[in-house]
Amino acid sequence: MDVKSCRRCRKLFNYVAGPHICPACREDLEKRFHEVKKYIEENPHSGIKEVAEACDIDTNQITTWIREERLQFSDDVAVGFGCERCGTSIRSGRFCSKCKMEMTNSFNAVIHNSSANKGSAPESQKSSGSARMRYLDS
Repeated sequence: MDVKSCRRCRKLFNYVAGPHICPACREDLEKRFHEVKKYIEENPHSGIKEVAEACDIDTNQITTWIREERLQFSDDVAVGFGCERCGTSIRSGRFCSKCKMEMTNSFNAVIHNSSANKGSAPESQKSSGSARMRYLDS
């Protein structure tokens, strides 16, 4: 376990995984997310700035939730974000569906090629029939 300083409140906490925020701030953010979600359900054509002002939350946090695919722009709104790979306008997430498919196919090809070449691994890397795990020192 690692001790980190919370990015929101600056308190020290035992960091395990995920964003660098303490459990109390994570819980508060989740509560705020549900408030934003409820506001959007009641006001479906609201923009980011309007939602941020109404719910007293930073626009960057709303943008983060959109990039995480927890929120999305409605279909009839002309705004969106650009795909991080090709720039195509998207409603939610980081990549458009075309880029997601291309990346998935590339990853699958690498995995397939890796498993096809498995027999050529050095003797020290071969396992005795079961997968082995190790940890990396950071």
